[in-house]
Amino acid sequence: MKNKRILLIISGGIAAYKSLELIRLLKKSGASVGCILTKGGEQFITPLSVASLSGQQCYTDLFSLKDETEMGHIQLSRDADLLVVAPASADLLARMAQGRSDDLAATTILATDKPVLVAPAMNVRMWNHAATQDNMIRLEQRGILRVGPDDGEMACGEYGPGRMAEPEDILAAIEKHFAQNKPLAGKSALVTSGPTHEPIDPVRFIGNRSSGKQGHAIAIALADLGADVTLVTGPVALPDPLGIKTVHIETAAEMLAACNASLPADIAVCAAAVADWTPGKPLDQKIKKRGDKSPPDLKLIENPDILATLSKGPNRPSLVIGFAAETENLMDAAKSKLKSKGCDWIVANDVSEGVFGADENTVTLVTSAGAEEWEKAGKQDIAHKLAQRIAAHISQPQHTPRLKSVLS
Repeated sequence: MKNKRILLIISGGIAAYKSLELIRLLKKSGASVGCILTKGGEQFITPLSVASLSGQQCYTDLFSLKDETEMGHIQLSRDADLLVVAPASADLLARMAQGRSDDLAATTILATDKPVLVAPAMNVRMWNHAATQDNMIRLEQRGILRVGPDDGEMACGEYGPGRMAEPEDILAAIEKHFAQNKPLAGKSALVTSGPTHEPIDPVRFIGNRSSGKQGHAIAIALADLGADVTLVTGPVALPDPLGIKTVHIETAAEMLAACNASLPADIAVCAAAVADWTPGKPLDQKIKKRGDKSPPDLKLIENPDILATLSKGPNRPSLVIGFAAETENLMDAAKSKLKSKGCDWIVANDVSEGVFGADENTVTLVTSAGAEEWEKAGKQDIAHKLAQRIAAHISQPQHTPRLKSVLS
């Protein structure tokens, strides 16, 4: 469950109090939990209690100007790996079956492209009613997952099916869902991320504007598919991903050493923006201004080529992917880099329009077979798509889609 992003939707019903324990269990398992609380759910628990346990804002209103500006319902629906509706009331199940979008919960579910798991909770007569059964059948035919309901005593005093599954059982169902979708289980992956800082003196360095957002997102996406990931990162302002071995370096030489120490690996994704040059002899003391106002004489030497070294070395991973960050002649540079470095794929992106540090990216996947331009998307979505492509290649290389040739 580490690095899993769960969006928990809490609808109306006395079972809503159990959702607080579910949040605690999910957090304890290593998952990140975002929450939506319906108006009915607010009759039983408060947004403050939900936010306090989840550590994140609790969303309640579809038409909140502040929330829609900062994190709209479309983004909420797509940022999660799984949507969990617990409790799922008869009313919300009915609205889901009808494709309604009359509150934040229903709209988010309608807008999502991620799996949805429901934990129904209602009176036994409501659960057994033909309308509810028809709605549940329709939802399951659409791929909605279900856990429960259990037989038990209701808050109304009746006994029978309709009691929400216990939080431990819901957690087990979530874990089972993720365990069934691990195409990279048993595979190891090496990912580089961020910039390198090449020291000039104790206070100055040669560096670049890479934030590490794309590289870190790729490491998380590969881990989500079951890979055992080692992330080698330069200086970034990002937290270490949970459950991923993270090695911090500063220079290109240190990054290469860390990469070599992480071999052998099945997959290598070199997303770091490695400095091409480094001062040949960094000074021990801070450089002072000269009386004649002349600049210091910096002797630069070429840094080791990490991508080429991994691609041509004796412990070469089965799949080596490089990045080409360019400001002009993107495709020419990407094709040239693919040939000269000896890697299998190049992810080319134009960084002339503020890609460094941004949350979105536009990339083109270049292989010896051709090129495929991907639509502009969030870096997490780019990472997920790349990870899925890697998984397809590793499991069935012969089924890798044929791309329009650009190398002939």
